[in-house]
Amino acid sequence: MPSAPPGYTRFETSGAEVVAVEECAGAVRRAIGGTTLYAFAATHPERRELRGRAAAYAVPLPDGRTRVVVRHSRHGGLLAPVTGDRFLSPTRAPRELATSLRLAAARVPTPEVIAYAVYRAGGPLRRSDVATREVAGARDLATVLADRGSADPSSVLAAAADLLHALKRAGARHPDLNAANVLIVDDAGGPVRAVVLDVDRVVFEHPGDAKVAAANLRRLDRSLRKLRALGRIDLSDADLAALVAAASRG
Repeated sequence: MPSAPPGYTRFETSGAEVVAVEECAGAVRRAIGGTTLYAFAATHPERRELRGRAAAYAVPLPDGRTRVVVRHSRHGGLLAPVTGDRFLSPTRAPRELATSLRLAAARVPTPEVIAYAVYRAGGPLRRSDVATREVAGARDLATVLADRGSADPSSVLAAAADLLHALKRAGARHPDLNAANVLIVDDAGGPVRAVVLDVDRVVFEHPGDAKVAAANLRRLDRSLRKLRALGRIDLSDADLAALVAAASRG
């Protein structure tokens, strides 16, 4: 398994290989105990379930200070019923940590990876869980746009456009940039912000690459149009055109 980056520590516990932020390592070790990080979250009495490809859970770690979102890594696509949750060692988890650190260094907002745990699944196969720091008060873009009583759509889409610009500056192409993978943070008294999720498959190309920007915009625009066609969100052609225009500037 790859070595831990600066600020993180690597250890083994209960058959799991773990990399965690140094200050949270003890709490992560206690969370895993004799089970898995995901099982700890899924059975926690204070868990909050988040729906996506599969359930993720927002929970406090045993230190009582750090709130995380824990998800179990699974394949998507046509082969998902066959491959399920098994990956070749070392899984995508180390790449997700490395990518999140690179994005953060490039000032692309994305949740901090607090820890990941990798478990043996036979031969070279492994399963993994990833815990990211919970972004307080955040909801995904699809949920925010579906809630007609929430923030003004123009400010939400402007925040999404800012995120697209940040990804462009970093040269980061997100192959699954959809409305569920963009978190919207509407802090009281502060500007609406957008945060990108599920970064384990992000590909880095030349910073400022117009093709990267166009690909990210195309994916997000397609996701929003699909949700609109399904009747889940109410966006006008003018709203979508404004997003495209704002994201295409510069």
